[in-house]
Amino acid sequence: MSKPDSRIRILVVDDHPIVRLGIRQMIDAEADLEICGEVDSAEAALQLAQRLAPDLALVDLSLARGTAFGLIRDLRAAAAGLRVLVLSMHDETLFAERVLRAGARGYIMKQAAIEGLIGAIRQVASGRVYVSERIAQGVLERIGDRVDEPSELLHGLTDRELEVFELIGRGGSTAGIARELAVSVKTVETYRSNIKMKLNLKDANELVRFATTWAQGM
Repeated sequence: MSKPDSRIRILVVDDHPIVRLGIRQMIDAEADLEICGEVDSAEAALQLAQRLAPDLALVDLSLARGTAFGLIRDLRAAAAGLRVLVLSMHDETLFAERVLRAGARGYIMKQAAIEGLIGAIRQVASGRVYVSERIAQGVLERIGDRVDEPSELLHGLTDRELEVFELIGRGGSTAGIARELAVSVKTVETYRSNIKMKLNLKDANELVRFATTWAQGM
């Protein structure tokens, strides 16, 4: 059995208590892993990471308070050597590359977590990158000309535009999104305008309907 001081120390960032409980039960069964902290927001995650210096942060992509993309960048800047593994229900073909570009070292969908999470944690903690075999084999590609598929349309958005789009779908106002992303209202309005143009949407109402429908399907 591994010595306690050699265990991989994990910070869990997820705003669903039942998910955190399930993760804890899985990790508690492993001699080489331990959870050193659990939080439900980006702000709390950053504070705890600085205080506890975990080896790995397991981060949910969609947090009720804060955004995972910004958190990934902040965690890497605040805690030297910290590796980030993203656990999400979102489509990996849309998000895996994005979180890796943001600085994460792995991406696993929650549907695959029961069998794959422990292996993914060990792989990322060891310094390697973890993605599904599907992604690793280069299947992240467009499906012909099917631009009518929501996920295909969204590939044209930047990471920050995608964050704004998701927040719109979750009911966020322009002012509320500006506060959450720590940017000006004018900046959010620019993002909204760019999103409408890229998605060929006529007006703000159509944008909200599309974003809401997409968010509800996640």
